[in-house]
Amino acid sequence: MNLEGKAALVLGGIKGIGKEVGLALAQAGARVALNYYDWEEELDTLKRDVAAMGRDHLILKTDLREVAGIPLLVQAVVGRFGRLDILVNNIERGGWPVVHGPYVREQWDLEMETTLRAKRWVFQAALPHLKASGGGAVINLSSIAAIVGRSGPAAPVFNDGYAAASRAVSLLTESWAREAAPEVRVNEIMLGFVETRHGPGTRGWGLLGDAEKQAIRDHTLLGRTGSIADVVKAVMFILRDAPFMTGSVLRLDGGYVLGGQKMQPMPKGVL
Repeated sequence: MNLEGKAALVLGGIKGIGKEVGLALAQAGARVALNYYDWEEELDTLKRDVAAMGRDHLILKTDLREVAGIPLLVQAVVGRFGRLDILVNNIERGGWPVVHGPYVREQWDLEMETTLRAKRWVFQAALPHLKASGGGAVINLSSIAAIVGRSGPAAPVFNDGYAAASRAVSLLTESWAREAAPEVRVNEIMLGFVETRHGPGTRGWGLLGDAEKQAIRDHTLLGRTGSIADVVKAVMFILRDAPFMTGSVLRLDGGYVLGGQKMQPMPKGVL
C-alpha cells in the first residue's frame, strides 16, 4: 500500500505505541486521526509532535466504552478526510496482578470493554468506509497473554480476564478477514513484553523486582524486551509490504512464547 494521501484512524493515540504509529503514518504521507480518552497531560506534546509532521490530522477525545458514540468518531474522521483506508485497533486495558491484586468486577468489566468490545464496534462502524476505499487495512493489536495466560514469569503481569479478551481478539481477526475480503485486509500483531505495553514504561513493570524482570528476559529467546520502534516497523510492514497477508497473527514477542530454553545439541545416537 502506498500511504501517500491515505486516511488512517489510530486508537489509543495519545502516547506510546499508538502515538508513534500515528507519527510514522504521517511521515509516510498519510492523514491521521488519533483517538484518545485519558492521559490528558500528554495532549500538548501530542499536538506539537503531530503538527511537526506537516500533514492534515485530527485528534479526537472519545470514550470507546460508550458504544453509542463510536459511529460519531468514525463519521468525524471520514468527514474530515473524505475517506478511511486504515484502522489501527490499538486499545486495551490490561490489569496487572502486581498492580491490582485479585480481581474485582469493575476491573474485569473495564478490560472486556476496552481490550475486546471497543475493537469490535469500531471495526463495524469503520468497515463500510474501509471497503469503499478499495484497498483498506485493519491491524488489531493484542497480547501473548492470549497464549501464556497467568503462568511462569508472566504471572505478575497477565490476569485471566485480559488473557481471555486477547484470545478473543485473534478469533475476531480471522472472522473479520473473511467478512472484509477482498477489499480490506485484516491482520493482528500479538505483542510480547514491549516498551509501554507489558514492559518498560509501564507502572506494573516498575513494581516488578529485579529478579522478576530478569526472569522475563531470560524466558525471551532474544534476551530483551521489545521497543516501540519494533512495533512500528511491524505495523508499517503489514501496511506497505504485505499485500497478500490477511487473517494472520504476527507474533512480536522476541521468542517469549517459545520459551527461554535453548536448543540442545543433537545426541550421537546408538547406530
